[in-house]
Formats: sequence, C-alpha cells, structure tokens
Amino acid sequence: MRAGVAWWCIPLLTLSAVAGGPASAATDRPTLLYELPGDRVFPESVAVDHEREVFYVSSAFDGAIYRGRKGRRELEVFLPSAGDGRTTAQGLRLDAKGRLYVAGGVTGRMWVYDTRTRSLVRRFDTGLTNNVFINDVALDREGNAYFTDSYTPVLWRLPATELKPSAVAGHAQRFVDLTGTAVRYQDGFNLNGIALERHGRSLLTVQSNTGKLFRIDLGTGRVSELPVEQGPLYGGDGLTFLGGRLLVTRYSPDQLDILDVAGSRAIVTRSYTDPTFHYAASSAALGDRLLVVNAQFDHYHAQNPDLPFTVSAVPLEKLNR
Repeated sequence: MRAGVAWWCIPLLTLSAVAGGPASAATDRPTLLYELPGDRVFPESVAVDHEREVFYVSSAFDGAIYRGRKGRRELEVFLPSAGDGRTTAQGLRLDAKGRLYVAGGVTGRMWVYDTRTRSLVRRFDTGLTNNVFINDVALDREGNAYFTDSYTPVLWRLPATELKPSAVAGHAQRFVDLTGTAVRYQDGFNLNGIALERHGRSLLTVQSNTGKLFRIDLGTGRVSELPVEQGPLYGGDGLTFLGGRLLVTRYSPDQLDILDVAGSRAIVTRSYTDPTFHYAASSAALGDRLLVVNAQFDHYHAQNPDLPFTVSAVPLEKLNR
C-alpha cells in the first residue's frame, strides 16, 4: 500500500470475472485497511479467532507476531521478534483451543503458542539447516498439523499427541516424501499454501513456481494433481476455503482466484483484484470481510517499502457475485 493511505475507504475496486460481468463500483462497500507498526515488517500470513474477533499476522522479516481486532485500525505486537528462536515467521493457523501454529521458513522450525497466555506450548524442529523453507500449515480434524516445505520435497507433520507443553523441542515427522510423486520440485518456491478439504480426508496445496494444484490423501499419503481449468495458478500462495469455494491468494499477478473444486478437477470461476493489494500473500475471513495480507516482498531487499504495511479488509460480497 502506498504511504499516506489509511483506514478510510478506497472506493475504486476491480472485479474481473471468468464468468459474469464487472461489478458496479457505485454500490460497493469500500475496502478498509488495517495498519501494522514498524518499517520492516513484511507481513506474510493471517489467522483469525472468530470467537474473539481478533486476528494474528506474521512478520517474515523478523518473526514478530502481531494481533489485530475487528474494527480497530492499528495492530499491536503480540509476540516480539526473535523470541524462542523465531527470527522469521511465515504461515499461521489457529486451532479450536486457541493455539497458534507458526511456520519458521529458513529456520526449519515450527512453533505452537497459547494465544490466551502468549506462552510457548512447544517448539518443533525438522533437523534441517540448509535447503529448507517451512512455508505454510494446515490442521486436520484430529488436531494434527501439516507443514509445506518450499525447498525440500517433504510434507511435515506434527502429531496432535506431541502438542503437550514441553521445554524440550519436538521432532517434526516426515509425513510424505514427495520425491517421485506428482509434485516435481524445481528451482524457486515449490509447495506453498495448504488447506484441509471440507470432507476432512485430504489436503490441497499449491506449487507457486508451476501454478499447479495438488491433493494429498491423509489416509494413504497419495499425491495427485488436480488440473485447473482457467489456470495455472502461478504465484499461488495462501489457500483458504470460503464456504464451498477455494480461494487462492496469488502474489503474482496480485489477485485472488476463486475456484470450484469437484472430484479430480478444479475451475477458476472468478478472479478479484483490488488497488490496495501489494504482493498479496494470504487471506482469511473475519466477519463479513476477507483479510488480505500485503507482504510487499517485491520491496524486501530494498530500502523503500510503502509505509505503513497493511492488511486489506475486502467486503465478502465482492467475492460472492
């Protein structure tokens, strides 16, 4: 987001549809903006506590975790940077008990926090120090957590039984070795966003550098590609389900793709972009709006990010047309 733009509305929204025509801007509710303090945040992921109407945002730059409240413009630091070895933070996910799961990127680590006490429940480690990037996380109905690794072809798992508070670091399990499967790792970012399908028997994950979508069966570990009509999903990052539809947040070309997933195929039915998006990395619904994190990773190595860093709050009716 450009410097100087704040919580008030950005009235000109763009909705491009694979099926259907453009929306009428005259009747649109405006996009709102939440702001993060700090000039080197580079926010990456968002997780929502619907009961308390709060949300958490990770910093890829220094591992800080921020907390926001519905309707309050500014976020606050919830967990300071570098705590518990958390020098970077990528994907986030909350469970029903209020525990926050944090993907540790190049650290090869994962953390689980109790959001009610801000205390560390337990840290987990892959044992890797090179060629590792723990990117995003999904939870199954039994409370097991699954983490993508964008550099090493492994889907990591934290068993629910290992989530008891402990000062001793746990070991992440290699749930699926992706070598020789339908997923072919290449240079750049591979598997990224991940989400549990509604029936709870499988996970969906997107490969950023190829734009391909995959299903991983939780019972067998079988990996299969889902061809995407109107794809590929290049730059696919965060995945989230909104009702029966899959939302893929794409940092390139800075848009949300809305997919219907049926059987062994998927189709992009609509694409949405917004002038407030700036390298959109992930999204999650809060009330009647979709929170979209503006990571600004295109400015990560520069000295001139557009301040403040923001999270866009898009009215859900924009996605329901």
